[in-house]
Amino acid sequence: MIIFENIKKTYIKNKQQVNALNDINLTVDTGDIYGLIGWSGAGKSSLIRLVNQLEKPTSGTVRVDGVDLNKLDAKAQRAHKKKIGMIFQHFNLLESKTVAQNIAIPLVLQGLKREEIDCKVDAMLTYVDLASKKHSYPGQLSGGQKQRVGIARALITEPSILLCDEATSALDPQTTLSILKLLKQINSERKITILLVTHEMEVISSICNKVAVMEKGQVIEQGTVLDIFSAPQQETTKKFVSTVINADIPEAVLDSLVEQNNIYRLEFLGNSAREPVVNELILKQLVEINILFANMREISGVVLGSMFIQMNGTEIDIQKAVAFLQARGVRIERGGV
Repeated sequence: MIIFENIKKTYIKNKQQVNALNDINLTVDTGDIYGLIGWSGAGKSSLIRLVNQLEKPTSGTVRVDGVDLNKLDAKAQRAHKKKIGMIFQHFNLLESKTVAQNIAIPLVLQGLKREEIDCKVDAMLTYVDLASKKHSYPGQLSGGQKQRVGIARALITEPSILLCDEATSALDPQTTLSILKLLKQINSERKITILLVTHEMEVISSICNKVAVMEKGQVIEQGTVLDIFSAPQQETTKKFVSTVINADIPEAVLDSLVEQNNIYRLEFLGNSAREPVVNELILKQLVEINILFANMREISGVVLGSMFIQMNGTEIDIQKAVAFLQARGVRIERGGV
């Protein structure tokens, strides 16, 4: 478990004080894949670097498995860092060393014997599907392969926590999916807690179970990924969610309408997303339904979707239609323009 208590972090830049983190309180439970999302400069990387003590808080406490990191002496700090792996946006590989040599670096620094190092590295190469690239150099690898080397290097010391700082933002979409799949596998099979920094809500929806939204050094919203996606409260959060699930009707669809009245946004969650609710409403013939736009996503194993429809009819019949949808578990709001 990772606990951030009243964390503040201040830098001095050009003789001016910059508040990178301001009163952060956050708990990452053991086994979480916890996402930190925010725009550039939100403080995400500053926060994650407190866990492996690449940075220290100006005030406040970081606890890992009940241990206050502020109270560790030099020896205890070294022991603590062995429990934490980290992967980076730009891989941080040594170009002059082979894939195997890059992965082995943490073990060499620990002073392990060559036979033990070779055994561990070979096993890790197989795990990340890079056995055939053992003697290759980083310059001979694709971006996804380089990141797999970075992941293998982070895992080689058998950490209990893995920190991911924009680990997929330098990769193409297909490669990103393969890396996210690997991270989810690592979390499941190796029981490693993952704390992940990103500016892509697609990444959050793909593998995280919890998320904190950061802005200007503060956590403005946090909760389960499903809760945040289904009912975002802050404007910044709504913008992030809309990159995955549309919160507004697309302008191209809106421009095609002769009439723009009586437009409703329907939100489906769980059972309501699996049942033919709109079809049932059409069969009732209370109102005329024009389906304008719809999309569905699976978030944390639950189907979540939104649909924009136009309902034409008398105001009383429209109210009856709205009541029918609400009774079937559909969230509905007028608008979308």
